[in-house]
Amino acid sequence: MTEFVSLSVDAGVGTIRIDRPPMNALNRQIQGELLEVSEEAASRADVRAVVVYGGEKTFAAGADVKEMASMSYADMAPVARKLSAGLGAISTIPKPTVAAVTGYALGGGLEVALGADRRIVGDNAKFGFPEILLGIFPGGGGTQRAARLIGPSRTKDLIYTGRMVKAEEALAIGLVDEVVPADDVYTRAVEWASQFTAGPALAYAAAKKAIDGGLDTDLRTGLDIESEAFAGVFASEDATIGMESFVENGPGKAAFGGS
Repeated sequence: MTEFVSLSVDAGVGTIRIDRPPMNALNRQIQGELLEVSEEAASRADVRAVVVYGGEKTFAAGADVKEMASMSYADMAPVARKLSAGLGAISTIPKPTVAAVTGYALGGGLEVALGADRRIVGDNAKFGFPEILLGIFPGGGGTQRAARLIGPSRTKDLIYTGRMVKAEEALAIGLVDEVVPADDVYTRAVEWASQFTAGPALAYAAAKKAIDGGLDTDLRTGLDIESEAFAGVFASEDATIGMESFVENGPGKAAFGGS
């Protein structure tokens, strides 16, 4: 049983809820629980898409500074990769994922959100990497995922200055994908995720593997990853269903089974 991170499922949409009031500070326990719950979401057949949510007031205001303040190099060196794995756990789920962000998503909180495929945020949301103000820098995937998403120059600006950006600027620079009224964030995220619950699950997973895997390497290797994943989906029942349905009934009418 996890204490601060939970998974609930409704109509094919799994909600990973971070709940450690008042600010959802991401201590080592939460990092471990994010890994555990993400693995559960990945393995459950009744979870077809995932929303990660921190509640109505805040997504997550960063790592637990009190926990890190007394750590030396000798303390951090053996756990740094675990920290990165925990804060990046959402990225390992082979299903469509969306971060539903209200309030603050700072430091480790922003790193968690960056692990999702999409970020739907409230008009009250604020983002940033304030770690530099503590004499450190983002170590949970932020330097890598942000740079791939918004480019190195903008990432360096955020990390070097430690400044916060509001929802409108975050949208303008590509850090988030959609801004809605704060009260509508979770509903809109579930709506987005729900469009995939009856879709071809293996094709989603293969497409995600090809996109994410290709970003981690050169074009030639990325094309090889794509070709291998593309061939693999032809072993799925959904590929047979989808193509037969298209030939017989036209596009958009297939009833996929998820296998």
